[in-house]
Amino acid sequence: MRLSTTKPVRTCTPSYATAQQSTTVLSKPIENLNLKTQAPKTLEHLFVDNSSLRSPLSPVTSSPAKLNKKWMDYQGIKNWEGLLDPLDDNLRGEIIRYGHFVDAAYQSYDFNPSSSSYGTCIYPKRKLLKDTGLSDTGYRVTKNLVATSGIQLPGWIERGPNWMGMQSSWIGYVAVCQDRNEISRLGRRDVVIALRGTATCLEWVENLRATLTPLPNPDSGHDPDSGPMVESGFLSLYTSTSQNRPSLQKLVRDEIARILEKYKDEPLSFTITGHSLGAALATLAAYDIKKTFKNSPLVTVISFAGPRVGNCGFRCHVEKQGTKVLRIVNSDDLITKVPGFVVDNNENVSNHSGRYTAAAAAILADWIQKLVADTQWVYADVGCELRLSSRDSPELCSIDIATCHELKTYLHLVSGFVGSNCPFRATARKMMNKTLVKN
Repeated sequence: MRLSTTKPVRTCTPSYATAQQSTTVLSKPIENLNLKTQAPKTLEHLFVDNSSLRSPLSPVTSSPAKLNKKWMDYQGIKNWEGLLDPLDDNLRGEIIRYGHFVDAAYQSYDFNPSSSSYGTCIYPKRKLLKDTGLSDTGYRVTKNLVATSGIQLPGWIERGPNWMGMQSSWIGYVAVCQDRNEISRLGRRDVVIALRGTATCLEWVENLRATLTPLPNPDSGHDPDSGPMVESGFLSLYTSTSQNRPSLQKLVRDEIARILEKYKDEPLSFTITGHSLGAALATLAAYDIKKTFKNSPLVTVISFAGPRVGNCGFRCHVEKQGTKVLRIVNSDDLITKVPGFVVDNNENVSNHSGRYTAAAAAILADWIQKLVADTQWVYADVGCELRLSSRDSPELCSIDIATCHELKTYLHLVSGFVGSNCPFRATARKMMNKTLVKN
């Protein structure tokens, strides 16, 4: 049962079109996805969200559309109203473009637990985008990002294999658009923060710490009974330090402060994108940026396969501060349905007579919320959703649960999905009707 005490997240559920599509952003859909999942062969496969992402995704090869006059719309200033169903081609291209930045984070990470460089970035900053196939993006990596687990380990683990006790590891990067032509096309200087998904043993353990915990130092004047709370493990990875390693939070804040000072006279945008755990951390980072820098420009999250992050109080704070979150969700992906559960009294609940009443929904929601209040498991979905489904794709309908969660699967779905008002669908319907009349 799905219940919630606040308004439901606006969701778009497009339909899949098997007809070939023409977009102004991509000259062809993502190819060679190799969506068949193989059985784990090495130890690293046990701890990696996307072990298949060692090979790069197909690059964007066509001339992208100019976004300069409407860039704020595509960054969600109006909550993507009118752009999700049908999925706007320019928005589709932007989603895929940011997905490639996340893929670059996966490609740059050393997954080999037997390697001396395990858990680090295998490329220097100046070559990261080039060596991952994104040399023509016009962006330059300016900061490497590291996440640290706050879990206190027993001595026997610390003395064990490196992969078991690694507390800090490279998780992504900050890249700033430097190319004048690309800045002109985008209408502003864009700053990307790209974050990978779970890779280490302790990151998996942090994922399982699913009870909600209050955010430190929330904005003054909030109701303590409905204040912002987030998943304990995600907050630990964002705020923890280790020896001489600063927290991910400090790394992000320091780089954002530097960028704001350097480009203070230019139009700016911050786009934080991530997959799985990276999507959750992207949402926390966006909240933290807007909270820390009161005059910050538009902050947008492009989230792939993200789990739930916080409670209703957290969602209210994110909405109030103007942070924009677009969650791309595969309805067949279990990770997007955890942790905890959602209580929503806006959804109808049937009474014994079969009629639907808001009063019954409110009573039931209140009862459930009181029942679980002490367990801190009541979450809320944050932002707008673009909901897709593997079952609607002829190529993906038979894939397994793990493959449903992979970034390649998500980008394949985005590249092939169109809204219910797609002209291809309408044309197909007309042709079918004519055939039926003739017969």
